[in-house]
Amino acid sequence: MLAKIRPLQISLRWRLTVWYLLTLAVILVLFSAFLYWQLQRSLYAQMDTALQAAASQALINIDADGNTLAFQNIDASANAAIHNSKELTFYLWTDEGAFIERLGAETAVTLPQKVENGYTTQSNGEDSWRIYTQAVITDNAIGWIQIAQDLETIDETLEKLLNQMTIGIPLALALAGLGGYFLASRALHPIIRITHTAREINASEMNERIGYSGPADEVGQLAATFDDMLDRLQAAFIRERRFTGDAAHELRTPLAALKGRIGVTLSQPRQVEAYTDTLQEMEQQVDRLIRLSSDLLFMARLDQKQFNRQPELINLSDFLGAVVDQIRPLAANKSITLTETIPSALSMMGDMDLLIRLFLNLLDNAVKYTKVNGYITIHAQEKKGQLIVSISDTGIGIDPEHIPHLFERFYRAESDRARHGRNGDEGGAGLGLAIAYEIARAHGGDLLVSSESGQGTTFTFQCP
Repeated sequence: MLAKIRPLQISLRWRLTVWYLLTLAVILVLFSAFLYWQLQRSLYAQMDTALQAAASQALINIDADGNTLAFQNIDASANAAIHNSKELTFYLWTDEGAFIERLGAETAVTLPQKVENGYTTQSNGEDSWRIYTQAVITDNAIGWIQIAQDLETIDETLEKLLNQMTIGIPLALALAGLGGYFLASRALHPIIRITHTAREINASEMNERIGYSGPADEVGQLAATFDDMLDRLQAAFIRERRFTGDAAHELRTPLAALKGRIGVTLSQPRQVEAYTDTLQEMEQQVDRLIRLSSDLLFMARLDQKQFNRQPELINLSDFLGAVVDQIRPLAANKSITLTETIPSALSMMGDMDLLIRLFLNLLDNAVKYTKVNGYITIHAQEKKGQLIVSISDTGIGIDPEHIPHLFERFYRAESDRARHGRNGDEGGAGLGLAIAYEIARAHGGDLLVSSESGQGTTFTFQCP
């Protein structure tokens, strides 16, 4: 079997450098071509102006010699200077294109087949000339004057420029390549740090950060976003570890109680009543395990968006009234007064089963921490497009340091963990408020809390 050929791997800094050089090369070539064309055009324009001026000056010395044009009034010194000049050559032609006279150096200039005023360029393969042709009209004769100038000077100038460009452009690209590689390396340095940091991070060590302190450009934003992501991941791992530990603790407590009761019961024969009491206590612990398992499964479904919501229009007055009726027996056991202030026309769209669980958790929590003969008030209103339902109690309140963590899973103040619930068993597992909070978020709303230690607590459900 033939080995699979892997494509050539080129680092990002080299790719950036190559693309930078290609772009710069195109720009330099285009600019050089433009500069070459502009210089050529300028030199030709200067030459054309000089040829036209020379033609105007020469017309003064052209007159008819019978029926033929001729240069007149040119002294010997001027004629010799013209003949020795390598720049300008003057030709006179008849109207039919026959050669009459030449002044200046000999060239291979010939009258074009179609004669007209203007500029042309002729070449014999070695030399090139720029030619200006103009009609000459006198009283006795008609003809043409041509002034030719060798293009050697312009060609040399353009050739020197071309040679300088040929040497300068590669040299500029070489220097730009070094600078581009340096700048690319400098720009990508934070990304390299991100790579190294990512390699050093694992589930047990997540304290490494980029700590970028440069400008807030694209790379700086990437580094800052990466650090923020690491902060969120670290917080998630901490919550996950704490959640696992708390879940294990909550599960172990009833299991340990079950095992203890079974061990004591099996240690020696007992009366039927003793076995019955033991089984009832074990049943309570099993119920606690079932509740805890159900809450954990419910939270997992909420987290994974696996809970199929079934929104429906709910009349809040009837709905909350029914929920409060379920909690009245628990409140009556502690002589707690329940007061409802709910407008009859108030309604909302939501999942009834989820909302029942939300408000039952809040009311159960209020009854649990409200003293005997206390008060619980349920108030609902609509304000600025928001449905607001608040549940206030006159309970023991919550210390300020606990409020930010109140909706975290398994979170309970240490005093609450030590305190026994209403039935003599330990308090809840700390999932009720977390579940209520997640249900509120699942409805696009929020759950807020305000409390003062020793004065009571208010939970507020807000939903658009």
